[in-house]
Amino acid sequence: MFLPTTFEELERRKWNTLDVIFVTGDAYVDHPSFGVSLLARFLESKGYKVGIIAQPTSVDDIKRLGKPNLFFGVTSGNVDSMVANYTASKKKRKSDDYTPGGINNKRPDRAVIQYVNMIRQVYKDSLIVIGGIEASLRRFAHYDWWSDKVRKSILVDSKADILVYGMGERAILEIAKRLESGQNIDGIRGTVVWKSKLDNLPENFEVVELPSYDEVSQDKDAYGKMYTQIALLTDPFKNIILLQKQDTRYVLQYPPAYPLTTNELDELYLLPYERRVHPYYESQGKVKAIETVRFSITAVRGCFGNCSFCAIAHHQTTHVVSRSEDSILEEVKILTKMPEFRGTIVDVGGPTANMYGYRCSVRETKRQCEKHCMHPKVCNIVKKSNSSKAFIELLEKVKSIPRVKNVFVGSGIRHDLIMESDDRDYIIEKLVDFTSGQLKLAPEHAHPYVLKLMRKPSAEMFIEFKRLFESIAKRKGQEKYVIGYFIVGHPGEGERENRFLRDFIKKHLGYIPQQIQIFTPTPGTLSTTMYYTEKDPFTNEKVFVEKREKMREKFKENILNLR
Repeated sequence: MFLPTTFEELERRKWNTLDVIFVTGDAYVDHPSFGVSLLARFLESKGYKVGIIAQPTSVDDIKRLGKPNLFFGVTSGNVDSMVANYTASKKKRKSDDYTPGGINNKRPDRAVIQYVNMIRQVYKDSLIVIGGIEASLRRFAHYDWWSDKVRKSILVDSKADILVYGMGERAILEIAKRLESGQNIDGIRGTVVWKSKLDNLPENFEVVELPSYDEVSQDKDAYGKMYTQIALLTDPFKNIILLQKQDTRYVLQYPPAYPLTTNELDELYLLPYERRVHPYYESQGKVKAIETVRFSITAVRGCFGNCSFCAIAHHQTTHVVSRSEDSILEEVKILTKMPEFRGTIVDVGGPTANMYGYRCSVRETKRQCEKHCMHPKVCNIVKKSNSSKAFIELLEKVKSIPRVKNVFVGSGIRHDLIMESDDRDYIIEKLVDFTSGQLKLAPEHAHPYVLKLMRKPSAEMFIEFKRLFESIAKRKGQEKYVIGYFIVGHPGEGERENRFLRDFIKKHLGYIPQQIQIFTPTPGTLSTTMYYTEKDPFTNEKVFVEKREKMREKFKENILNLR
């Protein structure tokens, strides 16, 4: 049974009110790949009555389920609303895979702020919790590319009561429990609050004050310092409170929630999801996003890759948690019983599929090191974990399930993990069998300097992996290839570096790649900090940044018009 999204569904359950109502910028798809559905089912499993209002366009939509007993939870959805609404050239997108009918006409710009304003118009005294990718990465002062200025925390701009950052299960449940028992919700791990006075702070935490909003909005060096402090000090195993003065108030971040255990992650993904679009929204048109995940499995959460342009490390953290084989195989059995199942599991993975099973005794018990796990080379502790082999063994067990004919890896993988493994050739040979025609990799660039700024492995390693994969596929009589994804316009890339990438593709790929995107500076990432400040905040080295939109477009055209 779907969670209620209309008053009629409330009546059918004989409920008068709900405890929690989630408001989201996506259509309601009851699948664990959709953050709102995952959190809603999680709270439901703990005994709370939960409803969902998806893609509201008016206050009438907000009133549809009444006022919740505990709180409204607000998110832009699985995608940042500004990324969903605009291309890397700042042109309005016409399509939206998360909207019925695929037309981009339901998600407002800065959706979190808009939804909070709608709720306040109707229920002024309701407690509002904001979260998801849009809120999480805007929790402090941040450079906003679309307006080309530094904006305040989204908590301050939206006037919400509390912000949940990262993967929110622990924080959202603690908020619900405290509100239910009449307790104060201040001091919860994984949350951000704002205060007018800095009194009654917990004594068992170290407090670090970031440069103020006034400083970071006027001084790019201060902005860089702010970024490095947030990046290095936000860790569940570092008991550090970060605070930042914004006008007369302080935005205060408590340490991240501890990562879920394997058992907790197992339980989360085996909750009773319908794995379909709610009929109310399905009647309005097809929701394309469900098609890519309906028969996929999330096996791992978190990523220690720390790519400069990626938000995952800042949202899911670098602490990798893998589900148990038993839990994954049980979910596969659930999928095989669905009438639409045709024998193919389209993906088994996560942010980085082949990080499944990787362990780090230092990161899991103490804290993330200040050195990087995979750049400029793979850490020895990571190498010794050698779990790319464990991932292959998992795929083989999935394929052994009755009615499963094919299992593919559709998530991103880190080929450097494989190339550094003692079982390299074995893993690649097996990976060929779990590839559907094309294995998608993201070398992102080819020039050494740009790759260094991106924190990505060398282009030579990509070419060697590609050669090995395709030669093994050919030997096995399979016509399978490695397809590369590339980014242009990233900090560090000028005309010379763009020509280098063009020549590299022409020499080594032998085709014109269509998977070329222009770098979009999204809040919270290292690359965006470099874009704004024109410096590497960790080394203070100057970085060339091409900010002219015509030149960024030209960089892309130079690759697409390759002859």
